[in-house]
Amino acid sequence: MDDLEAVLSRVRERVLPEPEERERLRAAATALTDRTHEAIADLPVGADVVQVGSTARGTWVAGDRDIDLFVRFDADLDRAELEEYGLAVGHAVLPDGHEEYAEHPYVKGNYEGFDVDLVPCHDVETAGDLVSAVDRTPFHDAYLSARLDDDLAADVVLAKAFLKGIGAYGSDLRTEGFSGYLTELLVLELGGFVPLVESARSWHPPVEFDPEGHAERTFEDPLVVVDPTDPTRNVAAVLSATNLARFQHYARELLAAPSEALFEPDEPEPLDPEEVRAHLDRRGTTPVAVVFDAPDVVDDQLWPQLRRSLDGIVGGLNDHGFDVLRARAMTDAAGTRNGGGGSDADGGSGDREVPERAAAVESTRAALYAELEVTERPAVARHDGPPVAVRKHAANFYESYVDDVDPDTYGPFIDGDRYVVEREREFVTVRGYLESDAAGDVALGAQVEPAFADRDVLVGEAVATLAPAFGRPLRGFYEPRP
Repeated sequence: MDDLEAVLSRVRERVLPEPEERERLRAAATALTDRTHEAIADLPVGADVVQVGSTARGTWVAGDRDIDLFVRFDADLDRAELEEYGLAVGHAVLPDGHEEYAEHPYVKGNYEGFDVDLVPCHDVETAGDLVSAVDRTPFHDAYLSARLDDDLAADVVLAKAFLKGIGAYGSDLRTEGFSGYLTELLVLELGGFVPLVESARSWHPPVEFDPEGHAERTFEDPLVVVDPTDPTRNVAAVLSATNLARFQHYARELLAAPSEALFEPDEPEPLDPEEVRAHLDRRGTTPVAVVFDAPDVVDDQLWPQLRRSLDGIVGGLNDHGFDVLRARAMTDAAGTRNGGGGSDADGGSGDREVPERAAAVESTRAALYAELEVTERPAVARHDGPPVAVRKHAANFYESYVDDVDPDTYGPFIDGDRYVVEREREFVTVRGYLESDAAGDVALGAQVEPAFADRDVLVGEAVATLAPAFGRPLRGFYEPRP
């Protein structure tokens, strides 16, 4: 077995940018900065430009081709003027670019093969004086740039490659993983990549780091890293408990059995219909899928709604006696290590410095997928009342049923010390429930709800027909890994 340093040495050769790549990026960033200064000179207001993000700090993984430029306007400039002048500069610098939206619009484009974001923000005095969320990004950059030396920057790249390899990198709301800023703060706080994984293997959440010792509030998240530029913010707020546990699992694996494979994102092959059927035969359970058109929204809006909808449907299935073994939300968008397009799929770069941004959603269909232990129930369901000794409540229960003329109601009778009735079950089959109006009455995402009304319900082997579009998340479901 290779020792850890030998593995890390080989990984460094692959993930650290070569001098030629660094020079190409430096030249492109310089040219774009010059263009931006020229565009600013034509405005009736003053501004400056600063390059931010991993490519500004030398902490990007080789092959990432992102340049983020922030145009800082006076803090007193109103929002409408900020947007007007910011977009004017963006389109002047990136004439073939297009507008996207974070907290306010910005221009995104391409320059000599680099993906470029040109973002307007306010030049506030401190991170506590924010006018919008994007205003804090230059403070993040200044804080890290002043503290990361070349060795720590190289370790940041290792950490990012590791998190990408295990499918836990990206702060978008599909991934709920580690952001680039969070990763850099952890490497800085712990003193390197190896000290970070050595520490992480023994964490007992909740775990808290406060680099500046200035927290002004408490947090309930499993990992807390108080923003050194904002004492009221947890940089790790988006990180899910699952991805924190995943990081700990693979930190232990890396230290116990070092392997370059842990730094290489896995692209699983989609399951084909026959493989799906083979899993169903082996497991002896019954799957169900509720399939509908994915709402036409960005991923950061789509995935919280899919998770909410999944929770609602799982709750409804369990409440009606169709015991759910495991469930997952899926889309037909591609993904990586953990199944792609699924509720725990890898996604998002994690490194870009425009907060609350998400690429246009690639999904066209979504599925709420559940594996059930029970798909048919008896025609009657038991309903326990209060103990007979609880006089008032027991009397109310008894009287509500004693004159019930429904021939399908049995009782009330006494079983043990309490009243019981057996009533006709509302839904005997899982299909009956999922196709009913009752399934649409559970808590669904606001934009999922109208799409859910025009749903397809697949039960049993019929789910194998999903394989052409949902093959990767299905592999993630039936061949789960940490």
